[in-house]
Amino acid sequence: MEKLEIKTALQINEAQKTVFDAIVDPSNMSHYFISESTGKMEEGKTINWKFPEFEEAFPVKILEVRPNEFISFEWDGAKGQKLKVEIRLEKVEGPATLVRITEGKMDVDPAGINWYGQNTEGWANFLASLKAYVEYGINLRKGAFDFMKKKL
Repeated sequence: MEKLEIKTALQINEAQKTVFDAIVDPSNMSHYFISESTGKMEEGKTINWKFPEFEEAFPVKILEVRPNEFISFEWDGAKGQKLKVEIRLEKVEGPATLVRITEGKMDVDPAGINWYGQNTEGWANFLASLKAYVEYGINLRKGAFDFMKKKL
């Protein structure tokens, strides 16, 4: 049986190094995606990401990093499964980078379909937010998910 796998991409009009640094360095990523991280994305490290809309931190195990080209990590997906994420940075015409993201794979069942919908939405948001930050210095996520915070 086939498995669900997320595949998405977006062109960012900046050089590969600029885009790479915006992804691996938490001092950049905290301006468009996460609220904090326990460290930079470096091969072999496990770091924790915290998002402004969630109380808990998410462990991220960095599997492979090739500067300016490729980042791979593993994190907990639906049903507690470890899922692999790959981010590829490809040079395109001009000072631009095509960012391709894949994540998966999950069974085609209710949990897998739920994961597929949520995480596809999440990666599309990540790419749009990355583009806005790198190209224009705008944080699209600021306040965008306040409605998800638990009311005390």
